[in-house]
Amino acid sequence: MSIDERPEIVEERSRVGDWEGNTVIGKNHKGKLHTPTYDNGKEMAEHEQITEELGLKVYFAHPYSSWERGVNENTNGLIRQYFPKDRELTGITRQEVEQAMERLNHRPRNTFGFRTSYEVFFSTHTHLTVALGG
Repeated sequence: MSIDERPEIVEERSRVGDWEGNTVIGKNHKGKLHTPTYDNGKEMAEHEQITEELGLKVYFAHPYSSWERGVNENTNGLIRQYFPKDRELTGITRQEVEQAMERLNHRPRNTFGFRTSYEVFFSTHTHLTVALGG
């Protein structure tokens, strides 16, 4: 389905479960980290299977319209702070992934009113939110 058909509530970013995704590729296109992908990449050629097995509707952004998946594109940039584009992803350790995940999940996001992804997902507040007046 086209992004034009996606429910308007998705733009509000007010509920958990409306995902944007992409594939992060390392140096020489090796060591892909796969996430649900909703752009027009060939890795989603069999999206009908995901739709059928998980009962999800898959929406696709318009070609060359990365701003339609702004949260995803921003997150890719944040991931690149830990795993630069010129690094092969095949050598990344579990510890490195967990450290990056921990930092990103506890990073305040403007999109969430400066709450963290962790806080939004678990409907909680951390000491940082309290310090920021959230």
